[in-house]
Amino acid sequence: MKLRILIVDDSETTRRILRAIVHSRDWTVCGEAETGRAGIAKFDELRPDLVLIDLAMPDMNGLEAASTMSALNAKTPLVLFTVLDMSALLEPARAAGISEVVSKAQAWNLVSTIERVVANHLSQSPSH
Repeated sequence: MKLRILIVDDSETTRRILRAIVHSRDWTVCGEAETGRAGIAKFDELRPDLVLIDLAMPDMNGLEAASTMSALNAKTPLVLFTVLDMSALLEPARAAGISEVVSKAQAWNLVSTIERVVANHLSQSPSH
């Protein structure tokens, strides 16, 4: 499956790293956004298969953006990629519709997390 991923992060360096990770798996970056609001617009326009979203962004945080994205399409998996303490974020992230939280310090976990989230999503889809 050629996964289409939207990257929402205000750091060009982080977006570049995420692009490299995505392309290493022969997935596609269908779009990028630097802010939560821009991410929501891209999400609505591009209808990605998965979203990688940062927590701390200038105009609205990743939880707020994820909540809006989930309201638009609750079926699209969202993965929060952040430098902040993951344990404190799990409950609010779930409430915002986020499937998984991955620490930027553990970026090597990102591919396996994406694969797990997509597998879980496909197994819960009525058409599969």
